[in-house]
Amino acid sequence: MKNIRKAGIADLPQLASLFDQYRIFYHKESDIPSAENFLRERIENKESEIFVTEENGELTGFVQLYPIFSSTRMQRYWLLNDLYVNITHRGKGYSRELIERSKELCRSSNACGILLETGKGNDIGNQLYPSCGFELYDSANFYEWSNS
Repeated sequence: MKNIRKAGIADLPQLASLFDQYRIFYHKESDIPSAENFLRERIENKESEIFVTEENGELTGFVQLYPIFSSTRMQRYWLLNDLYVNITHRGKGYSRELIERSKELCRSSNACGILLETGKGNDIGNQLYPSCGFELYDSANFYEWSNS
């Protein structure tokens, strides 16, 4: 049976494993203990909202959103930073369910919208997001400064 809900501390072992798979997808080294610590801090410090999909007691996917703010709109935005569904559970609608739950969070928190970034080569994501109502924002340049 499918279920979508907010993640809690009890989910950390399975959630850390999914998060590790997500990071490996983005060419990072596997590090489950650090993944668990990172997620624990986000949950305990209420620094992000994490929702999980679950089927028969197994976590199948997650979305993590961070609060940010728009000065010009004087409202909260949500940054959809992480979205991942385990490869064995893809094609079942979990990503769409997680995005819809993210939209519910946006509405319930009176935020002005959800922002996200994905790679130009992420063909699945670049088809999924527009089909879920996201518009490609090409009127601005995205820049990054990195301290590492």
